[in-house]
Amino acid sequence: MIFINLAVKDLKKSMDFFAALGYSFNPQFTDEKAACLVISDTIFAMLLTEPFFQTFTTKKIIDAKSQVEVLTCLSANSKQEVDDVVAKAIAAGGSTPREPQDYGFMYSHGFEDLDGHIWEYAYMDMSAIPQHQ
Repeated sequence: MIFINLAVKDLKKSMDFFAALGYSFNPQFTDEKAACLVISDTIFAMLLTEPFFQTFTTKKIIDAKSQVEVLTCLSANSKQEVDDVVAKAIAAGGSTPREPQDYGFMYSHGFEDLDGHIWEYAYMDMSAIPQHQ
């Protein structure tokens, strides 16, 4: 399993944002300080209020709207799914940090959530990957 931990300024707004993208939350691990975003059966993102997140580290929490620490990339089943997720994110108040990238065998696009965390979605056509010799 993978648990991504992200600091958020407003937990309710962050939960509403990801719910608008079609995601659900595990209520067993969700309270007023944290929400367990279910991405798949084995991938979760813990959305932690900044004060609660700070209890896990002595380092300063960055401002993800002006700095980047990580790019989270999830796989999609098609180019259309990539575009659909990004469109939902924009409609829910997110933004796009760049234009879609189409490499023929791989198509990716992403969005910034309400706190500025970057989420990439990529579709890879394994049959179209260039063969190296």
